[in-house]
Amino acid sequence: MTVNTILFDLDGTLLEMQTDPFVKSYLKEVGRHVGDQFDTQKLLSLIWDATKAMIVSQEPDKTNEQVFIEYFTTHSDWKREEVWPLFDSFYRDVFPTLSHLTYPSPWAKRIVEAAKNQGFRVAVATNPVFPREAIYHRLAWIGMTADEFELVTVYEDMHSTKPNPSYFAEICEKLGVEPTDCVMVGNHMQEDMVASKLGMKTFLVTNWMEDRGEPQYPVDQRGSLEELYQAIEAGTGVFAR
Repeated sequence: MTVNTILFDLDGTLLEMQTDPFVKSYLKEVGRHVGDQFDTQKLLSLIWDATKAMIVSQEPDKTNEQVFIEYFTTHSDWKREEVWPLFDSFYRDVFPTLSHLTYPSPWAKRIVEAAKNQGFRVAVATNPVFPREAIYHRLAWIGMTADEFELVTVYEDMHSTKPNPSYFAEICEKLGVEPTDCVMVGNHMQEDMVASKLGMKTFLVTNWMEDRGEPQYPVDQRGSLEELYQAIEAGTGVFAR
């Protein structure tokens, strides 16, 4: 069965980076931005716990944003209107400066353009634990915009996260495709290759590969970003039409 849609992970795939060092530096910058207005360690722990609440959420009627806000406000001594302006200014003013923690290369744009030239529909299937603004900034770091994709998953719109298979099912629903119409391209064994459980083909990008060991999932094809580009361009392997 041929595929017509490619779902691209962002962090560690289109945007070359190591996730853990990025997240640590990101949280450090949040703390610096907050300064002495709040108990920084308490705030950062709350952000982390609210993020974990999104990841384990089994409430399909709530967006990830709603889960995050609900957890944060329920477990916090601060009111939302006290803290959220700081979050908003952080994503507006500070987050764009974190591009130095990543290694943007020309491959991302070339890969997406090759996919479009071959007639594939393209979407960004990045873990939607960040607000839209932060994800759009990360796209800008690789010289791209959300308008170049049919869908970019953000925490305001999605109702689950990786590695929950329902995250990939929701993408299919939004795009009006079947899982068997799709190839999931990503660098993470547990968070990206889990898409195979729904019947999606998978391509594991090896440049910044992450593998926590268990569980393991079927990988239909693997290779570097250059090899990914060549496979899409040539229409070989999982990209055969």
